[in-house]
Amino acid sequence: MESPPVDFTRTMPAMARLTAPMIPLGYGKFVRADRVYALVPLEGAARGDRRRTLVHVDGIEAPLIASRSERALAEDLARALGQDPPGGSRADERYPAQEALF
Repeated sequence: MESPPVDFTRTMPAMARLTAPMIPLGYGKFVRADRVYALVPLEGAARGDRRRTLVHVDGIEAPLIASRSERALAEDLARALGQDPPGGSRADERYPAQEALF
């Protein structure tokens, strides 16, 4: 005699959700993409010596200093969160007539 099919929704506990991807801030620093709430580009005397952008992260009181540009970080954040990067792809802007190879 054949046993009835098993209903795994009743026998298995709920699976944990996957965490958001990590994005690099540069020089070995990473943050979760879903925790970043502001990017502030550094200008003038504040910029330099590997300082490009202040990254405000939920749960961390002081902003982190990233060695990457605001634009590069914003593109990585958008991709990690499943959105279109702001302003399109950099390659498309530099070479509008260039055919994509990949």
